[in-house]
Amino acid sequence: MANAPLRKSKGQPSGVRKKKTTLPFGGKGRFRSPLGEPSFFGNFITTILIFLLLMSMYSFVSGLVQPSHEIPLSQVAADVAAGKVKAITVNGDTLDLSYEDGSQKISRKDPSAGLPETLATYGVTPTELAKVAITIQGQSAAEFWFLTLAPIILPLLFIAFFFWFLSRQVRGAGMQAFSFGQSKARIIDPADSTQRVTFADVAGAREAKEELLEIVDFLKNPKKFLDIGARIPKGIILMGAPGTGKTLLARAVAGEAGVPFFSISGSEFVEMFVGVGASRVRDLFQLAKKAAPAIIFVDEIDAVGRVRGTGIGGGNDEREQTLNQILVEMDGFEPTEKVVVIAATNRPDVLDPALLRPGRFDRRVTIDLPDRKDREEILQIYARRKPFGPDVNLSVIAERTPGFSGAELYSLMNEGAILAARENRKEITQYDLIRSIEKVMLGPERKSHLLSKKEKELTAYHEAGHALVSSILPYADPVHKISIISRGRAAGYTLKLPFEDKKMQSKKQFLDDIAATLGGYVAEKTLFDDVTTGPSNDLMVITALARDMVVRYGMSERLGPVAFGERQLGNEPYSEAVASQIDAEVSRIIEEAKERAAQVIREHRGALDAIAAELVAKETIERDDFEKILIANGVTPKKREEEEALVISDTTGTV
Repeated sequence: MANAPLRKSKGQPSGVRKKKTTLPFGGKGRFRSPLGEPSFFGNFITTILIFLLLMSMYSFVSGLVQPSHEIPLSQVAADVAAGKVKAITVNGDTLDLSYEDGSQKISRKDPSAGLPETLATYGVTPTELAKVAITIQGQSAAEFWFLTLAPIILPLLFIAFFFWFLSRQVRGAGMQAFSFGQSKARIIDPADSTQRVTFADVAGAREAKEELLEIVDFLKNPKKFLDIGARIPKGIILMGAPGTGKTLLARAVAGEAGVPFFSISGSEFVEMFVGVGASRVRDLFQLAKKAAPAIIFVDEIDAVGRVRGTGIGGGNDEREQTLNQILVEMDGFEPTEKVVVIAATNRPDVLDPALLRPGRFDRRVTIDLPDRKDREEILQIYARRKPFGPDVNLSVIAERTPGFSGAELYSLMNEGAILAARENRKEITQYDLIRSIEKVMLGPERKSHLLSKKEKELTAYHEAGHALVSSILPYADPVHKISIISRGRAAGYTLKLPFEDKKMQSKKQFLDDIAATLGGYVAEKTLFDDVTTGPSNDLMVITALARDMVVRYGMSERLGPVAFGERQLGNEPYSEAVASQIDAEVSRIIEEAKERAAQVIREHRGALDAIAAELVAKETIERDDFEKILIANGVTPKKREEEEALVISDTTGTV
């Protein structure tokens, strides 16, 4: 049921939107394709740049090599005859000449004739040639073939590398076509202690854990059930609000049983091609059967498990094909197969009935938001390996976080550690955790958002109106904190928290809640004879709550205990006349709540002024200081039962 413990006023008018800018090809300085991969044009430019860089390096290195001076063969003969040549090295048809003065020169001879015959042709006598040291250097076969084939092979290799580099993206996309039908499930090995989760790591959800313990026992000892003729449920569906720990519970079942855990999201089955999702389902179940005993976990199964036959996408669309394959696979299990399917969703109302019938997902486990005791246990788990100061009291934190899910409690503890680290402290204090509650609920403080004197006074009276009306009306939640420091989109806020967790809410509580929410609006109109954009969020909240009272909860005296469906295009559960009556009832409820709030503010104007003045001076008022202001103005603060018993004990002197 609806519960609005937090009242906030907006510090800016609605309708303001930030302009979003993007770069071509998905920018950040790179040419990118719409899919996020480097585009062909980007690859081409990169290849050209690499080629130019290699050519520049080659030219630089080539410039450092000093080429030898080549002379004609006639000059070689003349130098040998003159006794200037010290040694000649013959390498094929190349002559490397070493002169007496230490210089080096090269020349070339006729490949078909030897060196003596060639020089004799130019008049060099054997006596003159004998004074020169002649060395014949042979060429290996490998070197010969390399030098022969290199001019042909090297360009071909470069061209092949060029096309390979350009076609990486296209080739990768082509290879993916062969793996379209394969499962994309993530597998957690039971032997991996770093990823193993057990029930000791899951706080709260006692009933859910008891239900799942049977699954653990079956996976460990299936013979015990089969011998007595029992058949363990093939599918378990976990239902609960986001962040309540559905995935964590499924992993804990696998960790307790010590079996492989196949995890996949419902949206990962669906592709743009019809039949791919069904192929992935077949592949996933085949993998799980080979690894049996095993657990298949499908998160957000409503992505593929919605009711069929709605006409969206026709009767042959990919989603329905995938759902049909899931139904066939689950119904095709043999009694001896040790594969359990666990699914999670926060929308069980949209699932196809064939998915929930006995033999498929025939066991439903509901996971509620944690109560006060569960929240304290969850906080203790997340407090592991975190250094806390001596003032930390997790019981107080659990009390001030009604309606928080396990994921939000984790975020709270993490934000507390971040705040302590930001201030260069080695321990987390209670004040860090208190600030984290408000940060998770509303966002960080906007210290740069400074209000003018007039806006500060108006915000103070607005929040004082919320707090005062909530403190006077008997069924409204007590106030724990008031602040006019901007957080997130709120210019100020009033933190209202019940003393005990509520599973249900009555009509009287709803009416007092609407009146308390209108306290800020009424205070502005009464004190300043004007209305700002601040109460816009309050008006949206109370309008939705009043409509739910009439349409969903049957709390209208005029229309009676009737639940009306939602009016949508193509779905008209009631006529225009009934719609007019619903609108009139919503307006009546809000108008009566506004009159009650106005009456409270008129009768306790002194308390309102005192609260607003304290807010202007201090900007934040905690519960104890707020109650002192109420007592000073003749208002009795709300106390929980144990606090009232303690007060009575102190006044009578009894123990």
